[in-house]
Amino acid sequence: MERKIYLDNRPLEEALDHYMGRLEELGVLSSLPAEEVPVGESLGRITAQGVFAGRSVPHYHSAAMDGIAVRSQDTYGASQMEPKELIMPAEAVFIDTGKRLPEGFDSVVRIEDVHFPKEDVAEITAAAPPWQYVRTVGEDLVKSDLLLPTNHRIRPVDVGAMLAGGIEQVAVRRRPRVVVIPTGSDLALPHGELKPGEIPEFNSHILGLTLEEWGAEWIRWEIVPDDVDLLRAAVEGALGQGDLVLINAGSSAGSRDYTAHVIEELGEVLVHGVGIRPGKPVVLGVVRNVAVLGIPGYPVSAHLTLQLFVRPILSRMMGQALPAPEKVQARLARRIVSPLGMEEFVRVRLGEVKGQIVALPMGRGAGNVSSLVKADGLLRVSRLSQGLEADEKVEIEPFCSRQQIRKTILAAGSHDLTLDILADYLAKSWPDLRLASAHVGSTGGLAAIRRQQAHLAGCHLLDEETGEYNIPYLRRLLPDVPVALVNLAYRQQGIIIQPGNPKGIQSLEDLSRQDVQFVNRQRGAGTRLLLDLKIKELGLEPGSINGYQREEFTHMAVASAVANGVAHMGLGIYGAAKALGLDFIPLAKERYDLVVEQEFFNSELMERLLMILRSPKFQETVLALGGYDLSDCGRLLYSTI
Repeated sequence: MERKIYLDNRPLEEALDHYMGRLEELGVLSSLPAEEVPVGESLGRITAQGVFAGRSVPHYHSAAMDGIAVRSQDTYGASQMEPKELIMPAEAVFIDTGKRLPEGFDSVVRIEDVHFPKEDVAEITAAAPPWQYVRTVGEDLVKSDLLLPTNHRIRPVDVGAMLAGGIEQVAVRRRPRVVVIPTGSDLALPHGELKPGEIPEFNSHILGLTLEEWGAEWIRWEIVPDDVDLLRAAVEGALGQGDLVLINAGSSAGSRDYTAHVIEELGEVLVHGVGIRPGKPVVLGVVRNVAVLGIPGYPVSAHLTLQLFVRPILSRMMGQALPAPEKVQARLARRIVSPLGMEEFVRVRLGEVKGQIVALPMGRGAGNVSSLVKADGLLRVSRLSQGLEADEKVEIEPFCSRQQIRKTILAAGSHDLTLDILADYLAKSWPDLRLASAHVGSTGGLAAIRRQQAHLAGCHLLDEETGEYNIPYLRRLLPDVPVALVNLAYRQQGIIIQPGNPKGIQSLEDLSRQDVQFVNRQRGAGTRLLLDLKIKELGLEPGSINGYQREEFTHMAVASAVANGVAHMGLGIYGAAKALGLDFIPLAKERYDLVVEQEFFNSELMERLLMILRSPKFQETVLALGGYDLSDCGRLLYSTI
C-alpha cells in the first residue's frame, strides 16, 4: 500500500461547509424515513409528520368547580337582596369537578356560593351566566387541531397531549444508526487485567453514549487490529448497517494509520486534516452515499470532533436545527499560548469570585479523559490569535448552569490528595456545592488569590531564611491583600522510589549519579522549591541532574512516573507513594495550608468547609492515606483580615 501523507490544514468553517455541501449533493443528509411507535414509547423521538388531535378535549361539557349544576335562565334575578331558591334535583344538581354536566344544564355555581335552607332547596345570591365554571367540549383541543408539527422532538407533555387527544400511535423519524469501529492492535476490552502495552478500549462507549444522548442508535464493532485489509472489510460490513460510520483512531499519518486510505479506496475523502486543536487529523469522507468519518484516537480529540462534525449530520438527518451553544463571559485565570492558524478548544473549570466568573484552563493533552469528566466549559481560541492573556475577558460555552458556577469553590495552588477527599465530602454533605481544583503550584495559587481568580489556594512554601512555612510569602507576595491562613495538614515529604529500591537510592545525593533518572515538579510548586533548597545545600547544579527538566503537576503524577519506570526517583508526599505501592525515604515534615481570600473566609461556604475539615470522618479518611498529621486541621494560623 502506498502511504499518503495528508496534513491539510483547512479552517474549521471551510472544512465543515465543504463536507456538508458534498453530503447534501449526494442526498446523505435527507431526513430519515418514518416508523410508527406507540405514543407511550415516543419520548425524545422526532415527529415525521404533523400530529392532529383524534378527539376533542374535553369531549363532553364538564364542571370546572365543585358545586351545583343549574340552568342559567333559572338563576336570573338572584341577588344578595333577593336570593333565589332552586328546587333539587329539578332545578339544581350537585356536581364535582370534572364530572359531566347533566343534559339541559349549562352553568355551575360554586359550592361556597350556595346556601341550603332546606334539604331539597339550594339558595343562590347571584345569577349564573351561561357556561360559568364549565369546561365546554373542545375548550382545550378540538378534534383535528394540530398537536405537534413535523420535526418536533417529543417531550413528556407532548406524550400526555397526544394521549388526551386520542392518539395511540405516532409517526416518528427512524433513529439514525451509527456504527463505531474501534481500531488498533494495542486495544483490549476494558474489563479485567490488562497486559503491558495494552490500552483499554473505552472510546467507543464515550462516542456511542454521546450519540445516544443526541437521539441516535449506535452499534459497537469489534476491535479491528492495524491491518488495512481487516479495516476495509469492517468498513464494508458497517456500510450495510449504519447511516453513518465512525472509524476511531488511525486517522493520522503514521505507519499504521489506514483510515484515510481505506475511505479513499472505497469512496472519497473530502477533508483530511482540519485546523483545530485537538482533533487536527480528522478524516471526512463518504462511501456509497454513507458518511464515513475517521475520528482521532485520543479521547478529547474524539469527543470534540464528534461534536463538531458528527452532530451537525445527525441533526440534519433528524430534521432538527443544531442547538446554538449558550455563552457566558469569564475572566481567564492563566495565560494561554496557542499556535497561529489553529483554532484551539481548551477545557476549563468555572467558578464565581467576587461576582465575576473565572475560567481556570485545564490540562490540554488530547489523551486526558479526566479533563472530559471535570471540565465545566469550553473556551475557543481563534486561529487568528497566538493565545490569550491572563485576566482577559473570554467567552465560554458552559457545560453547567449559572447556579452551579455560583456554587463552585475554586481552589488554585499546590496539589494535595486531601483536596479530592475534601471535594467528595463537600458533595456528600451539600450536593449543590462543588470544589474545583487547579494544580498550578503554591506560588501560582498565591498569584490567583492576588488577581481575585480563586477563593483559596493550597500552599506549602518554606522560607529559606526563617525556616517558617507560608507566612513570610504572604507578607512578601500579598502585602495588601487581606487573607486568612487555615491549616489543612502536616505531611511527610520525601523521596519516592521503586519497590525494593533496585537502584540503592539513599538520599538526594544520589541525584548526582548518571544512572539515576529523576522526575521533577513544575516551577512554582512548593515541592520544587524544597528540592532547589536541598540541592543547593548539597552543592548540586540543576543541569547535572538527569530529568530535572521533566515536570509533573501533581504528587500522584510523580509517583506514577516512578511506578511506571519513567523515573527512578522523585520528590513527593508519602501518601502518593503508598497509594501506588512504592517505597519512600522521609526527607522533611512540611505544613500544607489553605490561603483564603477575605470575602470567601467570611462566607457560609467557608463555614461548611471548616465543618468538614474538623469532622472526625474526614480526618479518619485522610489519616488512612498515610503520612499526614492533622493536629491543626481546620485551625486559623494567621490572618490579615
